[in-house]
Amino acid sequence: MPGYHAMLGMQAFGLEEMGDYVRAEQLGRAAVDMEPRDGWAQHAVAHVMEMQSRQRDGIAWMQANPEAWTRESFLQVHNWWHLALFHYDLGETDAVLALYDGPIYSVQSTMALNMVDASAVLWRLALGSVDVGDRWAALAANWRKAGAGLYAFNDAHAMMAFVGAGFDAPALALLEAQREAMRGSDDNAAFTRDVGHPLTLAIKAFGEGSYTEAVRLIRPIRSISHRFGGSHAQRDVIDLTLIEAALRAGDGALARALTAERSMARPDSPLSALFVRRAADLSEN
Repeated sequence: MPGYHAMLGMQAFGLEEMGDYVRAEQLGRAAVDMEPRDGWAQHAVAHVMEMQSRQRDGIAWMQANPEAWTRESFLQVHNWWHLALFHYDLGETDAVLALYDGPIYSVQSTMALNMVDASAVLWRLALGSVDVGDRWAALAANWRKAGAGLYAFNDAHAMMAFVGAGFDAPALALLEAQREAMRGSDDNAAFTRDVGHPLTLAIKAFGEGSYTEAVRLIRPIRSISHRFGGSHAQRDVIDLTLIEAALRAGDGALARALTAERSMARPDSPLSALFVRRAADLSEN
């Protein structure tokens, strides 16, 4: 049946988000076998490998046939982002930066979908104290052209760029736009009120070195962050920010709890192991 691969790819992603990783991978691979250009199915399998901390499998999966999933694909930047996540977890920051400077953001797109991915890459690197040079400035300049307060998920990623670039005025304008959005009665008003606004404030607080405040703002929204959209892989940046804030705030008890939790969920992750060591060092000091 024409298009059946697309149905399988969408089902694969849904199964992955619900935690049925075995069936998700089976259906995603079947879809790609039917149609190698099915970028959504390619992406669904990448999500499975991300959630299971199968970094090397993920790199091999994404590198096996990039010509197929990149050609005339609206999703190609996002799929390159998934490849960057695997390298990030392995601590291969040079590979992450090469992907950012290449297929992820060399064109410096003003499309929100692509800017979200770009912000998410640079913010993860910044959490690890990686110097990204002037990359933030170009990205933040493009975020300034996007409308603020329209979608809470995008707002949080715009704030990452404004914080990274040191753009104070756009950051304050974004927060005001969110306050205006919360006066409405549409879906985004709820998204912003429940998750987006506290998260955006937390990102700004983190950038200002107010790590205890960032922790205070993020902890209540962890369990409800799905309300403002994004996938598990995308929303992982919230936990990463919380863990780093707890470590930098010197909150040993919270840092040990959070890093132990992550280690249980992602036992084969080098990043999880690094967090556990840092939390242990913190408690010893």
